[in-house]
Amino acid sequence: MTKDQLSQLGKTLWAIADGLRGAMNADDFRDYMLSFLFLRYLSDNFEAAARKELGKDYPRLEDGDRRPPLAVWYAENAGDVPAFEKQMRRKMHYVIHPDYLWSSIYERARTQNDELLRVLEKGFKHIENESFASTFQGLFSEINLNSEKLGRTPKARNDKLCTIITKIAEGIAQFSTDSDILGDAYEYLIGQFAAGSGKKAGEFYTPQTVSTILSRIVTLDSQDPTTGKKKKLNNVLDFACGSGSLLLNVRNQMGPHGIGKIYGQEKNITTYNLARMNMLLHGVKDSEFEIHHGDSLTNDWELLNEMNPAKKLQCDAVVANPPFSYRWQPNEALGEDFRFKNYGLAPKSAADFAFLLHGFHFLSDEGTMAIILPHGVLFRSGVESRIRTKLLKDGHIDTVIGLPANLFFSTGIPVCILILKKCKKWNDVLFINAAELYEKGKRQNKLLPEHIDKVIDTYQHRPESVERYARRVSMEEIEKNDYNLNISRYVTTVEPEPEIDLAAVHTQLTDIEKRIREASDKHNQYLKELNLPPV
Repeated sequence: MTKDQLSQLGKTLWAIADGLRGAMNADDFRDYMLSFLFLRYLSDNFEAAARKELGKDYPRLEDGDRRPPLAVWYAENAGDVPAFEKQMRRKMHYVIHPDYLWSSIYERARTQNDELLRVLEKGFKHIENESFASTFQGLFSEINLNSEKLGRTPKARNDKLCTIITKIAEGIAQFSTDSDILGDAYEYLIGQFAAGSGKKAGEFYTPQTVSTILSRIVTLDSQDPTTGKKKKLNNVLDFACGSGSLLLNVRNQMGPHGIGKIYGQEKNITTYNLARMNMLLHGVKDSEFEIHHGDSLTNDWELLNEMNPAKKLQCDAVVANPPFSYRWQPNEALGEDFRFKNYGLAPKSAADFAFLLHGFHFLSDEGTMAIILPHGVLFRSGVESRIRTKLLKDGHIDTVIGLPANLFFSTGIPVCILILKKCKKWNDVLFINAAELYEKGKRQNKLLPEHIDKVIDTYQHRPESVERYARRVSMEEIEKNDYNLNISRYVTTVEPEPEIDLAAVHTQLTDIEKRIREASDKHNQYLKELNLPPV
């Protein structure tokens, strides 16, 4: 599918969403819309795989017969169904009963079947509990099919669902049936819903352009980025993963077989479900990722609570866009937590360094961490200064990248990217001031491909200095500045004032004064001839 076709598909689906939601909150309607796209994706993939698996035994139905071919096969081969499903679980990692396939659901919607709502509820439960080898409990927990937002009566809700599903099916039908496009369409819609959500969007969405910068950086060789991309990342972690788009961007950089396993954590239940759907929608098998619903700061994920250093999760890439200056509740127990005890606890008013230290703990010696944070972490005093100083003295902060303002839906402030490594080759810090690299948009500023390329090229080749853009700064200079990392101290985008030649200016002023006197004398001479007083 071309970029234009994808854009058109996205716009078509967005127009459907915008037209159908009525008085419903956009965030609520988002969950319905994306869930139906997810069902369509799973169904298309499963039916295509079943067609291949059954070969000539796959039913060929007559024109006008709108039953799913799999429903016919299930009815005629009941004894073979268990073996078939076992084989499909091995190959596809999931099965969907014919009653719950998108084609079945759409047919009920098209014919205004009164049982649609009930069948859809059963279908969602089937996918959550039975489809996958590892269950996806609560995957559709935020989709309330009996909500009065859909209609006041069961019939009204059923009718509304019929309309929504029919419109989606018709909207998609005019485009290629390539299942990959649905993953892209899903991402497009997440972005559109994010744009309409304002500050709430920060809970689940990192703009793709910013995401691409982080992804391209962490996939480069950590010791010598000039050698290019790593062949393999053993594990990748995003501990505030939102809808999972940042993790998927890393996967896109590495290819489908370039990552050992993807790990994500998300506190918001709705967003957590979005992330799980997003992974599956992009062809990531359930065995290839693990998304945990929980709080990274309290570290309630058993997998990450391993006390034995030899057994802890080691990640070759850690990426994150955590909530900015999040208020949290540090306590005495957290002060002894293995993530913080060597550095100190971030203040109650801003958990930025707590998030950073959490992710850093799980970074491998050969890994790279890239995290988006507010500029305050670069210069704030108190305990944050002590944490920043220790990270610098231990040689863990590799690069500081300043981004333009107004890139995010959630905030208009400029933010920075901190690049950290356990084992760093260079005994300096690279500063990149990319604050002026953007295209102005109506609501948000945009990073263009050439802007992204410039940032990556600078990070990769680490020049000594690029005027008004980048500079490698020695630890001695940083120490003299009390370990303050404020980017403008080291790289300013302000053009220097032109040098002033004071002697030349003095000569000019003297000449001007002389000409004023001459003109005044001449003027007064004319006034004298007219018998008028001088000025």
